[in-house]
Amino acid sequence: MFTGLVEEVGIVQSVLKGIKSAKIVIKANKVLEDVKLGDSISTNGVCLTVTDFKDNTFSVDIMAETMRRSTLKNLIPGSKVNLERALRLDDRLGGHLVSGHIDGTGLISSLDREDNAVWVTIKPSTDLLKYIIHKGSIAIDGISLTVAYVDEKVFKVSIIPHTKDVTTLLDKSIGDEVNLECDMIGKYIEKLINFNRKTNNAKNSIDMEFLSKHGFC
Repeated sequence: MFTGLVEEVGIVQSVLKGIKSAKIVIKANKVLEDVKLGDSISTNGVCLTVTDFKDNTFSVDIMAETMRRSTLKNLIPGSKVNLERALRLDDRLGGHLVSGHIDGTGLISSLDREDNAVWVTIKPSTDLLKYIIHKGSIAIDGISLTVAYVDEKVFKVSIIPHTKDVTTLLDKSIGDEVNLECDMIGKYIEKLINFNRKTNNAKNSIDMEFLSKHGFC
């Protein structure tokens, strides 16, 4: 579990691609201060497991499913990535609860400056928009942000100078792809509603014909 508060920007040192998977080595400093084998590190919003590390690099394996569903497939040596270590129970929760299991990707459709901030407009897939609400939380490439606008096609976030300085988001260009993880609360609610609806429909299917068929009348 993560908070969406990026600790540092790492640099991809190498990418070794398999048929559908990959192994990447990332250069970093802060996230390696207390690292252990098996630790989880959010990399552009994707929870990855440390399989090896040295003084200033760590290695992770990316399975085929992660390659398909995220932007990690686009990484090359020299790419910058947002990094965050897993949340500890005694830490402040300054962002929001982020699992590191992204829901999909979106495309940056515009970047517009307003005084000291930059508005970033993102077009996600239609099935993700239902989870994105005005003033709700969303993780973009692992960055915890507040949704400042949403309609039937796009949503917008406003980036302050600090976020610009400590993340990779404003290094992106129009048309670039980003990882998206929606607030998990909405997904839990949807699951419960659908489960209850199916259960109620099953109950409603019990009628006199059903009871007679099973020997109750």
